[in-house]
Amino acid sequence: MAEVMAVPRFERFFRTAAGLDVDKEDLRRYSDFVNQKLYDLLVIGQAHAKANVRDVVETWDLPITKGLQESIHRFRDIDEDIELKPILEQLAALPPLDLSIGEEVRERLPEIVGGLSLALARTFTILHPGLKNPRTEQWDRVIRLFELLI
Repeated sequence: MAEVMAVPRFERFFRTAAGLDVDKEDLRRYSDFVNQKLYDLLVIGQAHAKANVRDVVETWDLPITKGLQESIHRFRDIDEDIELKPILEQLAALPPLDLSIGEEVRERLPEIVGGLSLALARTFTILHPGLKNPRTEQWDRVIRLFELLI
């Protein structure tokens, strides 16, 4: 039920962030994308923590680039109106890792997911100027680009 209630907020987010109209199928792709990229960031964070002989992944272990950090800041501005962060807290499922995840990392996950979401939405418009309704092949192309970078 919460997922159905969240759909209008996600639709509004994608319209606000990049002028995109998304549907439920897009939101499933989006959810898969977010969970995979969050896992990828945490796996690298875990490797950094292990390399520094720690058993807890801290925020400085995560490979947050300058561009992603800027997207996180822009997400905060957009989220003041949309209030998507509580939904992202539920969406940001923590994958099983070998190490513990620090409390500060847990607290920042919704904003990190928000930054990834904003970057995703804006990538559509960079690769496909004027796009309004992303199709499967456009989703695939955008996701492949993120796989190269994150």
